[in-house]
Amino acid sequence: MEKVIIFGIKDFAELAHYYLTHDSPYHVLAFTVHSKYLSVNKSFKNLPVVPFEEITSIYPPASYSMFAPLSPKNMNRLRANVYNEIKARGYKCISYVSSKATVFENVIGENCFILEDNTIQPFTSIGNNVVLWSGNHIGHHGQIKDNVFFTSHVVLSGHCIVEPYCFFGVNSTIRDGLHIAEGTLVAMSASINKNTEPWGVYKGNPATKGNISSKDLDF
Repeated sequence: MEKVIIFGIKDFAELAHYYLTHDSPYHVLAFTVHSKYLSVNKSFKNLPVVPFEEITSIYPPASYSMFAPLSPKNMNRLRANVYNEIKARGYKCISYVSSKATVFENVIGENCFILEDNTIQPFTSIGNNVVLWSGNHIGHHGQIKDNVFFTSHVVLSGHCIVEPYCFFGVNSTIRDGLHIAEGTLVAMSASINKNTEPWGVYKGNPATKGNISSKDLDF
C-alpha cells in the first residue's frame, strides 16, 4: 500500500483520513502542519503530527506521498500555496476518487478530492488540486483547471471551461458552453447563463455580478 502523509489537522483532514482508510489503496501514517499550528500533544486520529518544516527528514519524498485536502479559504489560494510548497519539497501528491463516483476514463490531476455521487461525464479533464464535494454533475467535453472548489449538487453543463481559483456554491447551475473566468465565485443556487469576468461574485437567478471582488472575501 502506498504510504501517505496528510497535510492538516482539521475537519477536511479528518474526512480525508476516513475516506483513505475505508475506501482507497492508501495507508495514512501521519499528519503534518506548519510548526506554528502544532497542537500540544502532537497527535491526531492516534497518529503523529509532525512539523512540515521537518517533513523531508522524517518522511522522505522518495518513500512517502502526500495529500493536502484543505478548505477553499481565500478563493483556493491558501490550498494552492500549500500544494506548491509540497511539490517544491519533491513529493508526489495522491488524489482520492470515491469508489462511489462515476468518472469513466477522464484525466484527473494530483491532489484532487472527489467524493461520493459525483458524475464526471466522458471527455472531461480535471486539473490539479481540485475538490468536488458530494453529488455534483460535471458535463461532457469540459475542462476544469487547477485550484477549483465545487461544493455539492452543482450542475456544470457540457463544453464548459473553468479557469483556476473558482468556487461554486451549493445547488448552483452553469449553462453549457460557458467560460468561467479565473477567480469566479458562484453563490449558492445561482444560475450562470453567460461567461463570467475574472474575480467576479455572481448571485441570483439569472445571476448578476456584484460590485465586490472575490479576492476581497474572507472565507
